[in-house]
Amino acid sequence: MSENQQSQVRRVTIEADYAGQRIDNFLLAQLKGVPKSLVYRIVRKGEVRVNKKRCKPDYKLQAGDLVRIPPVRVAESNPLPSANLDQVQALNQQILYEDDLLLVLNKPAGLAVHGGSGLQFGLIESLRALRPDAKHLELVHRLDRETSGCILISKRRSALRALHEQLREKTMDKQYLALVRGHWQAHVKFIAAPLLKNTLKSGERVVRVDAAGKPSETRFRVQQQFANCTLVEASPITGRTHQIRVHALHAGHPIACDPKYGDQVFDAAMQEIGLNRLFLHAHRLSFKHPQSGKTITVDAPLDKALSQALKRLPA
Repeated sequence: MSENQQSQVRRVTIEADYAGQRIDNFLLAQLKGVPKSLVYRIVRKGEVRVNKKRCKPDYKLQAGDLVRIPPVRVAESNPLPSANLDQVQALNQQILYEDDLLLVLNKPAGLAVHGGSGLQFGLIESLRALRPDAKHLELVHRLDRETSGCILISKRRSALRALHEQLREKTMDKQYLALVRGHWQAHVKFIAAPLLKNTLKSGERVVRVDAAGKPSETRFRVQQQFANCTLVEASPITGRTHQIRVHALHAGHPIACDPKYGDQVFDAAMQEIGLNRLFLHAHRLSFKHPQSGKTITVDAPLDKALSQALKRLPA
């Protein structure tokens, strides 16, 4: 979308493929390069109209809606974030599976999945910058910034809806590898503990087990036992913020090098063997393809930091 096109009011008729999408998310995709705060401001001020009426940011679009998009100053192009240029361009080498409707990528640790909280660019913004012709790239689910591994991106609204349905129906299978403190008892295979999320004034999210929280369930299975720690496979049944990390802590086995929920003594021992990141990795993702219905299973290899740490652990 050029600067010149943005100097005039645009009126867009919503196609069926966008039905059900929130107006704020639609605008963020249409107005690439515009700060999120400005998008919400023009909605609040009534400059964005749906069928000639004011709307709220959470309005869900319907097929045939006529959306008025006001003139907004947009960056001349969708530039790559210069601070992390190498990391962004390296994302192409992290793609594990791709077809016309979706892609699965092995997200590096330390990369947020989307901008916000002072970050202009996250994974999804970086992919959009790398692929300016791909107009409909959307996150299907999220991973914590510190977590690496499989993340699913849709290329069409129809695929996004179908994949979100699988998440709601709990038919999408996500499996993580986590290195935890101590000896995990093999008979502890299931943790059901409600999780309550608090957002601090700084914007930081902190989660704890609390009876007032949302129902949350995770399956655990021992993969390998070491002298002072255990490699476990964790499969979240629900999808709460920081779920695996808090459930592991609740079981008495915090994850190695967790900056929010970790154990300082254990983490110091892990740092001595060279581990300087959260040991939580989404290593396998299984889902039904939204078009063919076939089961797709994608595996993401451990990065060098995690694989090297496992080799250095005493048995």
